[in-house]
Amino acid sequence: MEKTVSQSQSPISLSQYTKALLVNLTKIKPKTPPDETAKISVSQTVSFFALAYEKLRNAVEYRESHLIRRAAIERILKRRLALNPQGTGEGENVIRELLWARYFPSDSLGIEDVVKVQSIIDKYLQIKTALNTGQTGERKIYYAEFLYDLLSCEIEEILSPQESQTTALFTFYIFQVLKDKVKIENVAEDQKNAFFYVTLEKSFNKSDLPYLRFHLFTLSFNQISETPKEAIKDLVAKLPEMLKKIDDLIQNPYSERLRRFVTKQIPPFNIFLELYKKQKNSVENIIENKQSLWTEVDQLCREKYAQTRTRLNNLAFKAIVYIFLTKMIFALLLEYPLSLFFYNEINYSALAINSLFPPALMFFIIWFTKIPGEDNTKKLYERFVNIIDKDQSFEKSVSFIIRKPRVKRPTLVFVFTIFYSLTFIITFALLYNILSFLHFNFISQAVFVFFVSIVSYFAYRIRQIAKEYQLQDKESFFRPFIDFFFIPILSVGKWLSNGIASLNFFSFLFDFIIEAPFKLIIEVVEEWISFVRGKKEEII
Repeated sequence: MEKTVSQSQSPISLSQYTKALLVNLTKIKPKTPPDETAKISVSQTVSFFALAYEKLRNAVEYRESHLIRRAAIERILKRRLALNPQGTGEGENVIRELLWARYFPSDSLGIEDVVKVQSIIDKYLQIKTALNTGQTGERKIYYAEFLYDLLSCEIEEILSPQESQTTALFTFYIFQVLKDKVKIENVAEDQKNAFFYVTLEKSFNKSDLPYLRFHLFTLSFNQISETPKEAIKDLVAKLPEMLKKIDDLIQNPYSERLRRFVTKQIPPFNIFLELYKKQKNSVENIIENKQSLWTEVDQLCREKYAQTRTRLNNLAFKAIVYIFLTKMIFALLLEYPLSLFFYNEINYSALAINSLFPPALMFFIIWFTKIPGEDNTKKLYERFVNIIDKDQSFEKSVSFIIRKPRVKRPTLVFVFTIFYSLTFIITFALLYNILSFLHFNFISQAVFVFFVSIVSYFAYRIRQIAKEYQLQDKESFFRPFIDFFFIPILSVGKWLSNGIASLNFFSFLFDFIIEAPFKLIIEVVEEWISFVRGKKEEII
């Protein structure tokens, strides 16, 4: 530690990309709050019930926290535009619902925001009508889904411009710093850059499909809100080809290999972003001096490591609630009658194990997730300096990605493939024998494997959060042996999770049965409260 600090006396000459980033960050202005006459206020009583509903609704759908608001905007739009296809007056309704659920602070949005949102809705509906003319039902569904993705993302970014602009600038900065450090065999530079940008969106921004589509669309074309109405006709003619190109880019064959490279590069950039958020007004002075930079990085890393443990525990609890509500409860309800029907008995110990073991497994895995320490902080600091320094000699190394890995010893690869396949048989045969010893019938065994696979996959995904600030992951001696038995379970868990993700009864129940009447009641209650308040003011 002392050696690192003692070497931190010299100033840092910033690279051109770092200087450009800092200049552009200063140009970001916070959103101007509406004045007293223009702001939109909602009842705190109504807001309490709307917030409670949104918390419950979000529990049955597992999303990254930064994607929840966009998904809520999409839900609101789909429901309201289904009831009012013309979209007249829906700008204000969308704003009010977002304020009810406290997706934005109370009194932070006003009439100007209503006008902007209404204008965007009108343009998108104009595009949707023109685009769907003469199209088949399948294409209409595809275009509608794509347009809802773009519309919900654009509304969120317009209502929170400072946050979205900051993320966009850091994404472009990382792209500029790293794009020349990777090459792809037989792929043109501009195409490689497009693939690389998509991977950055996934790895750094953790963008879901709607945001991937939106950001790629805005790179090819302006936001719809900035498009004059007279130019929409020309845009509609280009859209089918443009949308197909965007989805082809997202599904490019190099995505996974690029992700492995990018993931290893991201931690110091995450620290840079957090440092900017914490020290906006003095970030340039801090990063120009090695001693002050080390002090800030060391302190920030300590904070983030501590927060990571809390975040892991919270996400583990959230994942268990999600799995229980969307999958476990149905499996357990089916296990009882099916066991009774086919075997004329109930194994209550199997029911108890299937109920209690998955949550215990989740928290066991998360508890033993290693959080980075002091050695990682030193490496992060050194990498941080290399990134922002004008001397880019360190950045000359290039990772070369070939189109298809060359097979040096095909016989060995064949043997390893057979061996890998055997791991599935060995792992699940071992599980079968253990469960049979515990007198699990076939149905209880299937439920157990289902739960353990799903929980293990979610736990694995949650564990990746610990690597957000981890520069290198040192493999333990026992890791290969653990992977031998765990990879088959993870593979099945991933397949099950992706395959039945759409079979979410509770999300269907909320979206199509509960939400519309509930929000209508809230709307009526708020109108009544507003009416009573007005009468009271007349008396005063």
